[in-house]
Formats: sequence, structure tokens, C-alpha cells
Amino acid sequence: MTTASERAARGKAARKRVPRASHGRWIPRSQRPDPLVVLERESLDRLPDLVPLRYARMAVSPFAFLRGAAGVMAADLGAERHTGLTVQLCGDAHLLNFGGYASPERTLLFDVNDFDETLPGPFEWDVKRLAASVTVAALQNGSAKPKAHRAA
Repeated sequence: MTTASERAARGKAARKRVPRASHGRWIPRSQRPDPLVVLERESLDRLPDLVPLRYARMAVSPFAFLRGAAGVMAADLGAERHTGLTVQLCGDAHLLNFGGYASPERTLLFDVNDFDETLPGPFEWDVKRLAASVTVAALQNGSAKPKAHRAA
């Protein structure tokens, strides 16, 4: 078992490899897979009769698209540098997959409520997906870009 100081040292070393400021930028790579191709590939494992319904729901709004396009974001994030600090991811961390709860002791908790996409991966993938969802939801609800980015 590692000590707190060992974990802190590991975190500082990770920040040297991938500085915190670098997490706020995303530039699509030149060989980025077409997002529609990623969605079509994902749909091969789904019930064919329900795929049009899924796409119709995703077409309702930018936030609905983000919710349904976890695979697209995973493909983008998988090509980015990361710290190597691996956790058990939610895998689909967006605003609607979090909620407020009461513990048995009546302490207010804020936590994930959806784990159907869970897998091990770099911790920043869930953080970035959640931050992106905050930005998209804020913009969709009429917030100005600077305010949406501050919210994220």
C-alpha cells in the first residue's frame, strides 16, 4: 500500500508529463475517425430496430448528442496524452449521470448514478467528459461561452 506522500509524488510526476494547463485544449488530430463512422460501428452491437430511435433522440439537441456519443469522445480522448493515473471510470460521465443522495447518516452526497459503461482508464477521461457536458448544457441553455467555460 502506498503512503500519502508517495501518491502525492506520483501526482506531481504525472503533472510534469502532462501539465494541468494542457487538459483544457483539444485540437482534433488529422487522422481523427469520422464521428459518424464511430457511431455506426457502435451500432453494430445494438438491436437494429432501436438504432434509428437512438439516432432520433441524439438529434434533438447538442446535449442529447453528447449523451449518446460516448464512443466518439472516447475515440478522441484515447488519442490524447494522459497522466497514466488509472481509475475505474464511470465511462459516461455527463451531468445527467450524477445526482444528489443522502447517506444512511443523512449526509448529502454527490455521486455517479450510471455505471453501464464502466472500465479502467485515465481519470481525466471522466473529468473531461463531465466538464464538456457542463459546457454543452450551459451553451444549449443560453449561457455565453465565457460563462459556460467558467462553469466547466
